[in-house]
Amino acid sequence: MHKILLISTGGTFNKYYSEQTGKLEIDPEAKALQNILHKWRCTFEIKTIIGKDSLDINDTDRQKMLETILDSDYKKIIVIHGTDTMDKSAKFIADSNLSKQVVFTGAMIPYSIDSIEATANLASALGYIQGINKNGVYISMNGTIDSHDNIFKNRDVGRFELL
Repeated sequence: MHKILLISTGGTFNKYYSEQTGKLEIDPEAKALQNILHKWRCTFEIKTIIGKDSLDINDTDRQKMLETILDSDYKKIIVIHGTDTMDKSAKFIADSNLSKQVVFTGAMIPYSIDSIEATANLASALGYIQGINKNGVYISMNGTIDSHDNIFKNRDVGRFELL
């Protein structure tokens, strides 16, 4: 298996129900991601940065993502990101012409509520990133995987699709 860095930025993937606030909140420790990887008995480096819903992610946050990717020795990186602005962040990272392979993934249903979608999306991203050798930025969501500029979130049907 290739060395892979997982960057967790928050998003629905990492949300959980807070009994104190009565709201879905983002887990700053990315326990969902750790739980999945523990069950797979794999070792990955996980960096948790930002910790926001993707609707709140801005270009300053995207710059932090980019710096984290650039500062890493890893050539293969998966970014766990909220689905609402995943495409904007993927484009921001792609515009820097990295010499790395980066796959964005996430979930539309929190892992803490239903683990299947988040696990399937992460598994798809992991499988895909191990098989690619071409540098670029990709999106892996709902069984659809391609270059970031060939995929969009179809809000009418609630899934990601090819253009």
